[in-house]
Amino acid sequence: MTEPFPKCLKCERGVLVPLSDYGREGASIRYKAWVCTNPDCGFNLRIDNGEVSIGRTIGFSTK
Repeated sequence: MTEPFPKCLKCERGVLVPLSDYGREGASIRYKAWVCTNPDCGFNLRIDNGEVSIGRTIGFSTK
């Protein structure tokens, strides 16, 4: 049995779900970001070039 996703500690209503991406060379990056499922919360963690950022504005890519 798999463990459920962690509860969001900011809003306590949503859960944090992992998102993956692809790097510049096309290699997959597992769990690049974690975002809260509650749209009113907006909490997120993200890894960019080895640095962790918290709470950046979430938007849609133009790609």
